[in-house]
Amino acid sequence: MNITELMEQAKDAATVKRVFGEPIQHGDVIVIPVARITQGGGGGQGTGQNEKGEEGGGSGGGFGYAASPAGVYVIKDGDAQWRPAIDVNRIVIGGQFVAVVLLLTLRTIFKKWRRRR
Repeated sequence: MNITELMEQAKDAATVKRVFGEPIQHGDVIVIPVARITQGGGGGQGTGQNEKGEEGGGSGGGFGYAASPAGVYVIKDGDAQWRPAIDVNRIVIGGQFVAVVLLLTLRTIFKKWRRRR
């Protein structure tokens, strides 16, 4: 496989169906799942001499993508509403970061306060 074929496959993998899932209908409510897609790829090729002095060449490449839930569109009675997905792990890590910064700030304030006494 050469680099051109790899890039064509990467382009074909970026479709709308990767972002918007199949609609789910229950009664008069339609739910359309939505995902965040991150993709990337790269490759290269070259020629040169090996240890024996013989000419040679090669190429290589790769492609990958990651998906995470973003939320859903809920369509009911002709009205569409966006319902975001909540990433609890991100909330917890953000809270821990704020707590560490707060504790370090308080420690600095108390050290300066003790030196003044």
